[in-house]
Amino acid sequence: MKINVNGQDYSVTGEKPLLSVLRDEIGMLSVKEGCDDATCGTCVVIAGGKIVKSCSRKASTFESQQIITTEGLSEREKDVYVEAFGEAGAVQCGFCIPGMVMAGKALLDKKPDASRGDVTKGIRTEICRCTGYKKIEDAILSAGQMLRDDKEVTGSNARIRMTDRAHRPDAAAKTLGTGLFADDIRLDGMIHAKALRTKYPRALINAIDTTKAKAHPDCVAVLTARDVPENKIGHIVHDWDVMIRVGDTTRYVGDALALVATADEDKLDEILALIEVDYTELEPVTTPQDALRADAPLIHERGNVCAVEHLSRGDVRGALAKPAHVVTRKFKVPWQEHAFLEPECAVAEPVQDGLRLYTSSQSVYDEQREVSRMLKLPSEKVRSTATLVGGGFGGKEDMSVQHHAALMAWHTEKPVKVKFSRQESMDYHVKRHPMDMEFTVGCDEFGRLTALRAVLISDTGAYASLGGPVLQRACTHAGGPYNFQNVDILGLAMYTNNPVSGAFRGFGVAQSLFAMEGCVNELSEMCGLDPWEFRYLNVVRPGDELPNGQIVDDAVGIVECLQSLKGDFYEHPGAGLAVGIKNTGLGVGLVDTGRCVLSVEDGKVHIRTSASCMGQGIGTVVEHMLSETVDTTPDRIVFEMPDTARTPDSGTSTGSRQTLFTGEAVRRAAEQLRDALAEVDSLDRLEGREFFGEVSPPTDPMGSKKPNPVSHVGYSFGAQLVVLGDQGEVEKVITAFDVGTVVNQQAAEGQIEGGVVMGLGYALTEEFKVEGGYPMTRYGQLGLFRSNKTPEIEVRFVKSPGLVPYAYGAKGIGEICLIPTAPACAQAYYNRDGKRRYSLPLEDTYYKQARPAKAQTPLETEPMIGISE
Repeated sequence: MKINVNGQDYSVTGEKPLLSVLRDEIGMLSVKEGCDDATCGTCVVIAGGKIVKSCSRKASTFESQQIITTEGLSEREKDVYVEAFGEAGAVQCGFCIPGMVMAGKALLDKKPDASRGDVTKGIRTEICRCTGYKKIEDAILSAGQMLRDDKEVTGSNARIRMTDRAHRPDAAAKTLGTGLFADDIRLDGMIHAKALRTKYPRALINAIDTTKAKAHPDCVAVLTARDVPENKIGHIVHDWDVMIRVGDTTRYVGDALALVATADEDKLDEILALIEVDYTELEPVTTPQDALRADAPLIHERGNVCAVEHLSRGDVRGALAKPAHVVTRKFKVPWQEHAFLEPECAVAEPVQDGLRLYTSSQSVYDEQREVSRMLKLPSEKVRSTATLVGGGFGGKEDMSVQHHAALMAWHTEKPVKVKFSRQESMDYHVKRHPMDMEFTVGCDEFGRLTALRAVLISDTGAYASLGGPVLQRACTHAGGPYNFQNVDILGLAMYTNNPVSGAFRGFGVAQSLFAMEGCVNELSEMCGLDPWEFRYLNVVRPGDELPNGQIVDDAVGIVECLQSLKGDFYEHPGAGLAVGIKNTGLGVGLVDTGRCVLSVEDGKVHIRTSASCMGQGIGTVVEHMLSETVDTTPDRIVFEMPDTARTPDSGTSTGSRQTLFTGEAVRRAAEQLRDALAEVDSLDRLEGREFFGEVSPPTDPMGSKKPNPVSHVGYSFGAQLVVLGDQGEVEKVITAFDVGTVVNQQAAEGQIEGGVVMGLGYALTEEFKVEGGYPMTRYGQLGLFRSNKTPEIEVRFVKSPGLVPYAYGAKGIGEICLIPTAPACAQAYYNRDGKRRYSLPLEDTYYKQARPAKAQTPLETEPMIGISE
């Protein structure tokens, strides 16, 4: 049959979904595969003048319709949408943007003078996990204005200073869908591979018979654990099996038992079904509390305790013995799914005596390290090259498909692609850590905080992933941005047979500050202060001491955040208020290094760093750092994608670290370039020169004997006010943040808007259900906010008394933006109905009705487990 795409007829396979035909047969790669059930909208095209989700209908149903993708926009439309989306800051990871552009075009073609309400409605069937929708709406409205007024698109090539508005270097490629994500990679002779996963969360593998699978005419290879040179890998702890061996026991439903390859992607499941596995099903361990039982089976040989953290300072017993007010409460927070729009995908190809990987991850050097370990190759034999990354939020730090692609390519000597479906991504990749917490917090008669005793138990699932560091951040930040010094905090991260928990935006702090802020709200009421007064009294100022012992320098603006919201707080008496703090960098004595090479090539400055951009805009940040230091224009700057063969190791994009660490490395390299330019008459005279920048600020380890250890090189601070409407819906969120020097205003605003919406989901609507170790949720059931349910979000930036001495004073922004959201929502609903809520998502709200069997009451009982006094 034939279909018409962008004005051209194509002969295609009619029984396949239109999405598959567009991508695999015609090559329209702007159309993305983001989900399995017509939920996300990344596959949207225009057919017959209407938007259509191309994943949900067969190509044969479009035989008589004109289909348009972004490749088919007129040159005028392309220029307009690139300008509008770039200027508005609407582009972050970019995976959803071509679909949003097509939805905008369909609307503007019918209604050129569309209102914001029209645009909100027009994109409501599409999901963006990055932006919070406002910037996308701004872009579509701007495009409409430009098209109506026939406005010329001129662009700008002016020098970019630190706080200037500027287009991202990848804005055009992401807007039009010409930039390549991992699933867009096509190599000659490429085959496809997929893993067979265990049927049970916990089961003894008695035998694996691959005979029938190998006999399938389309099977290229079948691999099992005995084909893996080193079967134990892991991001930090080497406890994660590449595949489970015969005679071993599975740990969660994501465990791989075998890996098959075929040239025909459609035959993968057919071949996998021929593998016969003999299991002995065992009862899974599904709670951290069960993992602690004396009769619990060992999930790992080293035990069921993944990590322990204990932070003790001052005299907690004495401070809590006779305080004016004390509150003890238990809190429970759940898994949260990252829900990035791009499912995991990797391509590996043999090159000479090594491998090359093309992936969308948060660190090409992490991949190089783990794959070279698995294959027992020198690291330089594994080259990892980044494609565009369609969102991460911490969920793409671990190996998911990369190691399997590399293993199959190594054995078959063929290029191999491995990718997750949306459901596989949700079932197998890491999640936000669930935590059970007990907090006891006291204050004196004047309302000054005096002490905190806390116990935190996290479910890290089957493997360690980032379970230790997440627990550590949850504990070190548990006291919030407050000035008191008596703390005793015990944290346990437990192995279970549940899905693995790992890094997630907020990195443990979103969990522990939900508890701390809840206690602060109750204490403020007890001592007769309102929530704003209580916080203003207790937050740290320059020279104060955080609960972790660090003396706060003058780069702290939490007072200014509260001052910014004061008028709004009293204008909206029912609003919920919360504050937050989040570290910048790994800290706690770990070596943490940012690196950059600036090279002059063909008359342009190439910025070479491995810092991964998952949408947060590190390319924008480093362009600003370079241009602030060196008088140059955007057309003479090239930001290179991370590549272990070209870009120096600048660490993982985690811990809100890249703006400060890689930004400072670029600044240092740029100073050398500036000095070299001063000695010649043009950049061309420096052709072939390279300038290297590196920074590794020292910090003190956990348990340091120093009276005031420096845990982190810097912190970002924030406060949020959540205003409810008449029906109990969130009507508006007003935010104020200290992130140091603001790099690119609209980009920074977009980061915060997206973070707030993610925080609202965590607080109110999102649920990832696991029962007996089995994930039970589809993408469309997660409860993600859409454009028509997203409230107004107002973003303010404040200036702290001073700045961190790095990166022109810029600090991390990617995580702090969602940390205050959930506790602010909890207080807003308490103000509305007088009910305290101690678990997430909040129940008995506009968004979620209470479950009758689970009444939420404060549990003032004995501690969950023992803690030192």
